[in-house]
Amino acid sequence: MMQHTSVRNFTDEKIPVDILKTIIEAGRAASTWKNFQSYSIINISNEVTKQKIYDLQPQKSIKGASNFLVFVGDLNRAEKAVKLHTDVFYPEGIENLLISSVDASLVAQNTLLAAESLGYGGVIVGLIRDQATELSALLNLPDYTYPLFGLALGVPARQNDVKPRLPYEAVVFDETYKVQETKVIQDYDQMQAEFSGERRLGTDWSERIVAQFGTPSQTATLENLQAKGLMK
Repeated sequence: MMQHTSVRNFTDEKIPVDILKTIIEAGRAASTWKNFQSYSIINISNEVTKQKIYDLQPQKSIKGASNFLVFVGDLNRAEKAVKLHTDVFYPEGIENLLISSVDASLVAQNTLLAAESLGYGGVIVGLIRDQATELSALLNLPDYTYPLFGLALGVPARQNDVKPRLPYEAVVFDETYKVQETKVIQDYDQMQAEFSGERRLGTDWSERIVAQFGTPSQTATLENLQAKGLMK
């Protein structure tokens, strides 16, 4: 687990169907809120479909992977279960989104770990949310479902070095939260720069965070959630 690295470049070798099923079943053994299993997984191996997703979000890992798994927050089954007992269904709200999002995330992490244990590799692709409406249409996602992220899986064409994480003391606190000094960020910027060397992206770690949290959030996710009956 501590040797995990993101793999974005794959060979042409395919993951056998039975092994992929084992990998996903290991993923589905993850913890789930009240055993609701509020997620679904769309397994995409067809090159045409992968190309269509790549056209929406041009990341090479999508097209190069043996399998691209789209993890879906899913309350569609919940609606059917509720309708067995009552006509009132309340899927909207942050709590329900967190339930389905956390369920799917736990399964995805388990799935990736299972794949890595068998010599495969992968990377989680969250940017597909930027095209949530288009992707929902492509994958025929019904009401009360929404795409969360993809997981590209395959045989690694190369293995990257393990990236250094934030220091343990900057993330793990005893008893109560400890607010960090700015120096923690500056020191980590330096650590990341030294690790990257000539492969450095041209910006510090903290500068890349600005692109996410220093600008207004994209609206594609919210608009899709509203269209699917999960937000008002």
